[in-house]
Amino acid sequence: MTSIGIIGSKGRMGEALVTAIASAGHTHAGGADQGDDIAALVNASQVLVDFSSPAALQTTLDASVAAGKPLVVGTTGLEDTHHAAIDAAAQSIAILQTGNTSLGVNMLAALVEQAASKLGDDWDIEIVEMHHRHKVDAPSGTAKLLGEAAARGRGIDLATNSESGRDGITGARAKGAIGFAALRGGSVAGDHSVILATDEERIELSHRAENRMIFARGAVKAAEWLAGQSAGRYGMDGLLGLK
Repeated sequence: MTSIGIIGSKGRMGEALVTAIASAGHTHAGGADQGDDIAALVNASQVLVDFSSPAALQTTLDASVAAGKPLVVGTTGLEDTHHAAIDAAAQSIAILQTGNTSLGVNMLAALVEQAASKLGDDWDIEIVEMHHRHKVDAPSGTAKLLGEAAARGRGIDLATNSESGRDGITGARAKGAIGFAALRGGSVAGDHSVILATDEERIELSHRAENRMIFARGAVKAAEWLAGQSAGRYGMDGLLGLK
């Protein structure tokens, strides 16, 4: 049994996590949101799960490092400065950061990396994602996760080999680029497809999230696994035994 605290407990994911923690037989140590005493929650928990906001991440990292508690970061919309802060904190504590806590999505990422590594750059890669109308960041953290997997398979840098937001006369598609398209509408929990297309044939690898609970259950499994790890930065591939 693991005592798990939730940062961002009043959001949709926070509510789902409470249910997932109980279903897995663990203890819900409590939650903290903007304006709450995060240090008190950290001290009461064996491991923390953060689904708050990028702006709140540094405070959570500082509190986790001060208490020596492992942290699962599922917050999306992170930038280079946030990743640098995670790297620094991971010198002292175990941190698992991911753009998606679904076990299925992370298995999909492994398949995308393998496919990209075996197929040449005459195969165009496009990533299409759709989420509910309230999502504020695009492309989604999961789309970026899949893009990074494709880039690793190709042995290229995603930042300098990606295309998104096409509109108007954009010119021909750049050879070897990884494209992104973001759709928003309704109550979609999360749909992602990676399309590998070449002359006269196409491969499509897809994942459909039917309920937010898949992310909550994956986050609880990640917290359970991370509680036994030494200091360092981890991903869901470690939990799945892929690396």
